[in-house]
Amino acid sequence: MIPNQTSATTRTLSTPLQALRGIGDLVALAKPRLSGMVVSTTAAGIWLAPEQPSASRAAAVLVGTGMVVGAANILNNYLEKDVDALMRRTWGRPLPAGRVEPATALALGIALPVFAIPMLALAANPLTALLALVALVSYAFVYTPMKRWSTAALFVGAVPGAIPPLMGWTAATGGIDSRGLALFALLFVWQLPHFLAISIYLKEDYARGGLKVFALVHGERAAKAWAVGTSALLVPVGMLPTFLGMASWGYAAVAAVLGGGLTLAAASGLRRPDGESRWARNFFLATLLYLVAVFIALFLGAR
Repeated sequence: MIPNQTSATTRTLSTPLQALRGIGDLVALAKPRLSGMVVSTTAAGIWLAPEQPSASRAAAVLVGTGMVVGAANILNNYLEKDVDALMRRTWGRPLPAGRVEPATALALGIALPVFAIPMLALAANPLTALLALVALVSYAFVYTPMKRWSTAALFVGAVPGAIPPLMGWTAATGGIDSRGLALFALLFVWQLPHFLAISIYLKEDYARGGLKVFALVHGERAAKAWAVGTSALLVPVGMLPTFLGMASWGYAAVAAVLGGGLTLAAASGLRRPDGESRWARNFFLATLLYLVAVFIALFLGAR
């Protein structure tokens, strides 16, 4: 009788645990860390705008944005499940590992924006909702398949990644102007060295997946040279908020130093032999530090 009781208890406990794991796998499809970072740039767009919506409306915009970003990531997972199964970095994700049915992922990826985009139109305005739709479609249905056949995906993918802070700006102001576009430009240019670094240090894994990333197609040396050039471009682009009256000259000085430092970090890779992934990994981390630091400086120096 005791073994039977133990077995029954185990079954009783395993059911909620399995349910929790299932929920965790669905959440993992949305790439919560990446989604959280993207939503934070939307919050930055709202905060930096000359006028802010009410707290409740701002919260609704952030929730709606998070749902759209999560949906884009879920659809990306669905469309790339065969590629993910080939790469060491991604083979354990819920879809290639078989823990979530593809039909379930597809349904969730469609259902979230069906609810979230009208929510954004009501909480903010139709322009913000339109930007969310453009970001979703361009990321899931243009950038994602393009990675299989063209390195131009590097630039195409930077567009949806740069839209969220512009969404925050339009949610607050109701329109697109040069200041909102400056935030878009900052995120657009930042993504270029960021993803070039990824294409170098994960080059072999991308080769297994058959993705046409920059370092594979054009060579590691060319990817490093592009990383230098795009990092240098962050110096003037990072200073745009000051030129447009959004931030102080103190911020401009910090942005110039940060951009210059990132450029030097990129240039150091030209002295490294090809195939040394440690430099690319460190440079990737440096791009993340740049983004955090430049936005902190922008918040502190905002006018």
